[in-house]
Amino acid sequence: MIALVDCNSFYASCEQIFRPDLWGKPVVVLSNNDGCIIAANKEAKVLTNIKMFEPVFKIKDELAANNVHMFSSNYAFYGEMSQRVMNILHNFSPLVEIYSIDESFLDVSGIIGIDMNAYGMKIKETVFRYTGLPVGVGIAHTKVLAKVANKIAKKFPKQLHHVYVIDTEEKRVKALKWTKIKDVWGIGRQHAKRLESIQVYNAYDFSKLSPAWVLKHMTVVGLRIWHELNGKSCLNIVEMPKPKKGIGTAKSFGKKLEDLSLIEEACAYYISEVAEVLRAQQSCANYVQVFIHTNSFSTIDKQYSKSITMTLPVATNDTFQLIAAAKEGLYNIYKPGFRYKKVGVCLSGILPERYVQGNLFHTPKKNTNELLKVFDKLNHKYGKATVYSAQCGSRKKEWQLIQEERSPRYTTSWKELLKIT
Repeated sequence: MIALVDCNSFYASCEQIFRPDLWGKPVVVLSNNDGCIIAANKEAKVLTNIKMFEPVFKIKDELAANNVHMFSSNYAFYGEMSQRVMNILHNFSPLVEIYSIDESFLDVSGIIGIDMNAYGMKIKETVFRYTGLPVGVGIAHTKVLAKVANKIAKKFPKQLHHVYVIDTEEKRVKALKWTKIKDVWGIGRQHAKRLESIQVYNAYDFSKLSPAWVLKHMTVVGLRIWHELNGKSCLNIVEMPKPKKGIGTAKSFGKKLEDLSLIEEACAYYISEVAEVLRAQQSCANYVQVFIHTNSFSTIDKQYSKSITMTLPVATNDTFQLIAAAKEGLYNIYKPGFRYKKVGVCLSGILPERYVQGNLFHTPKKNTNELLKVFDKLNHKYGKATVYSAQCGSRKKEWQLIQEERSPRYTTSWKELLKIT
């Protein structure tokens, strides 16, 4: 048996943990630069005028009229709360696959002599007791069926108390008939349209197709989903995620920038972020891509966008070498006279540290491995960007994201601990 544990309205729920005055009230979380709504709790979702991904400036009056509480995205806080949930889940299974920031698969096949519904309830109650986060639990014989079970658990909270188990053939058939084909995990929009064109409207209809047809029209990926819906497990629990093949980040500036030195600082800061991720998976990168662009939605600004990929003489995860390469690329693509909205970086050509080959025509620079280990250790212990390269500058407030409604980082910053007076 496999359990899928999914946090309900994760970002919005995190914002309510240290704010009991907001329990039962509508809460939404905004995207970068407070642009649009990316998350909402159940109380906010029932307000029909509030749509996901709707620009905030268009519905500000509706939000105010419905007393909706808005928060800027607080990713450091969300990430730390996610890690707490995952740590708790490891107490319920030796095999836990962290699928995303708010959901995980658990292998519970070794749990013998315990009612699965009761076990799911215990998982739900334990997570809520220790974190304050509500979760839904779906349990079934395969990953795809566990996804279906989880969706049912969240759809009927009063009847099922956020836990549902598909453990009989009767339940499986009933669940598949209830699940629309477009809602089946792994079936994209185009495949859903094709299936609906041949009168396949739900998961049960799909499970009755011939495997030969599924293989021909939906490849082996679709065939795995077909088998999973029919109760045959094809997708194993992946305990250790595969190393990333590309690591990048790009964020809009809080205001449009013309000053190259400010864009340089933002670029160096982003390189520092991705380099830390690279070292965490013990990998090195061969290429550094940098891009900049103006605001394509602006009707008054001149438009310009450009990207460049720099090839490193030797693959590395050294922050200082990566910053140097990124800055060289930025100099090549930057043009004065434009108001830039975003800069982004991406590391590619990633390979394990142990496979890095030297270069006869390149003189290695000073080894900074020990220094970077200290950087990573301090940043892990005391919070992101506690120490960083001086090339990141000290003017972050001039280019960072707009976060006017950000809540305190209650669990990741000593200066923002909850105070009770």
